[in-house]
Amino acid sequence: MRNASILLAAAAMTLALVPAASIAAGSAQPEIQRAPGSGTAQPVGQVHTLRNIPEACVRLEGQFTGDPAMPYSFRAVKRDPCAQRAAYVDATTLKQAPTIKSGWILNDRISVPRSDAPACVATIEIWRQPGDASPPKLDAQGRSRIYLDKPQQAVTVPVFTALVQPPKSC
Repeated sequence: MRNASILLAAAAMTLALVPAASIAAGSAQPEIQRAPGSGTAQPVGQVHTLRNIPEACVRLEGQFTGDPAMPYSFRAVKRDPCAQRAAYVDATTLKQAPTIKSGWILNDRISVPRSDAPACVATIEIWRQPGDASPPKLDAQGRSRIYLDKPQQAVTVPVFTALVQPPKSC
């Protein structure tokens, strides 16, 4: 739990757009398969939910801005109250972009077209780094118990992050 608190305290709840080179679009198959073009077209200025990550108590929201310098904005919104079982970290706080080689798993890829310009598509990749949290071993009576007066071994919780590929044809 202490590790989770530290991760959460360090996590910022907004993301900056990352260069397209850091997202290997199409290079890996995500765990969650979506049909191409399955994202609902969104108008400029309307905030829309991209995905909920219930284990990290986070909702991912996006918005087409209409600004050519930054055509799509993205943020993670913390949901309270929630029983948190994972952490969400801002991708800009990571030392390197998540890749399969660095132990991250591509969890989801979401493409959102702009309603008035269908060629303008924002792509969001959600990455997951699995943790090693598991129930305690069974005791002599065959029960998995946590004793408050005995320290538990340190565990790492699953961590989620998201990268946004800015639209090119806006």
